[in-house]
Amino acid sequence: MNLPSSSPLLAPDIWTGKLFTGQWQDSKVVADVVEPATGEHIGRIGLADAEMVARSALFAAQAQQTWAATPYEQRAQVLRNVAQLAERHADEIVGWIMRESGSVQLKATFEASISAKALHEASALPSHSIGEVLPSASGRLSLARRRPLGVVGVIAPFNFPLYLAIRAVAPALALGNAVVLKPDPRTAVSGGFVIARLFEQAGLPAGLLHVLPGDEAAGAALTCDPNIAMIQFTGSTSAGRKVGEAAGKHLKKVSLELGGKNSLIVLDDAKLDLAIANTAWGVYLHQGQICMSTGRVLVQRGIYERFLEKLVAKARGLTVGDPAKGNVALGPLIDVSQRDHAARIVAAAKAAGATVETGGSYNGLFFEPTVLSGVKPDNPAFHEEIFAPVAVIVPFEHDEDAIALANDTDYGLSAAIVSNDVGRALQLGDRLRTGLLHINDQTVNDDVINPFGGVGASGNGTSIGGPANWEEFTRWQWVTVKGEAPAYPL
Repeated sequence: MNLPSSSPLLAPDIWTGKLFTGQWQDSKVVADVVEPATGEHIGRIGLADAEMVARSALFAAQAQQTWAATPYEQRAQVLRNVAQLAERHADEIVGWIMRESGSVQLKATFEASISAKALHEASALPSHSIGEVLPSASGRLSLARRRPLGVVGVIAPFNFPLYLAIRAVAPALALGNAVVLKPDPRTAVSGGFVIARLFEQAGLPAGLLHVLPGDEAAGAALTCDPNIAMIQFTGSTSAGRKVGEAAGKHLKKVSLELGGKNSLIVLDDAKLDLAIANTAWGVYLHQGQICMSTGRVLVQRGIYERFLEKLVAKARGLTVGDPAKGNVALGPLIDVSQRDHAARIVAAAKAAGATVETGGSYNGLFFEPTVLSGVKPDNPAFHEEIFAPVAVIVPFEHDEDAIALANDTDYGLSAAIVSNDVGRALQLGDRLRTGLLHINDQTVNDDVINPFGGVGASGNGTSIGGPANWEEFTRWQWVTVKGEAPAYPL
């Protein structure tokens, strides 16, 4: 097919006040799109209710049967088209990510790039082997093959709005499913309508993708709808527990990618400047609003004082401001609720004995890069996910202490170790309870081709990405074939 020209992807008259159900339709309820950096209204989206979710789920279930039977090369071509369009409109997409989610340009550009990579990877899935030939008796063929689930409900968050939606939407569609996507209403354009427009222009048949921003009621409707076979949820642990409970009650497959209190362990043989660079990236990237953000920095006592001094200097040198108006290191937090949550934990940490070495204050939604020292295991900042630019620095004596401190959490998403002794770091890492482990790196990593998932309060043990996509978005079916039906003795 001929892809559309370079005209704008998101002309306002296409999506303003609307929802996407295979076509753009007016919504009874609308909400303003607010730029967190300025408070300016930059658009208006439609909001779906439970009735709309039910209609879309039914329509998607009907469309999915034809899509699953579509030749694999045609499904692959749609995904290739989407990837090309995403790259062609990258600048426009980056602009929306920056304005709508408060992302700095570096982060927004990376997000657009990794989303395109996820689309390219998904385009290869339709041509993969879909099963195995199993051992069987002579004259009998026994097969295990992968089949689409049906309709996948995707509930995506605000922090990496495009990528954390597309990493589920793209493989689910590639493998023959239909998708109902509920993006966070705060980032419904970059995390929803961008995706709708890309697939619409790429030639995806109508009815296979629905984009329905909405509140908790819309999410609840997805979890109980009989036409939804699976829920892929990315968000907070508290919300994930509710989603898992509701979906499990209706016997749906559930993938939960939740929060984290991730530890970066800095051993005493680490190169100090590299350790500081890794820490700053892990703690402050996107204002700390990433499930993989470094929630604790465990530093061996021998280098603790020098490390703390250097990190404080680094934090003080980070610029904070409107990403659309200059090259800044940190933008705003997503909203007042998130800002107040962070301020509450910092205040509680200080009351419990921590020292605010720098930062701790805010101006509007702009939270200062903060460093807390003197944080002990009984301090709220040690256990609670802050989701803000707050470095929690904890000293330790021996490797055993670092293991105990890192594992002292209900979460289990990401962990990292910085050391000149890789063998030592690997031995330590083998004893950490975590879904992701990085030696000589920080905690925020994703390559698309890797299985991504956490344990404990960070998820239900499922993974998404790379080889895990086949596990997540398909089910096994056993098939046997004989030349003639046997004459059983009964």
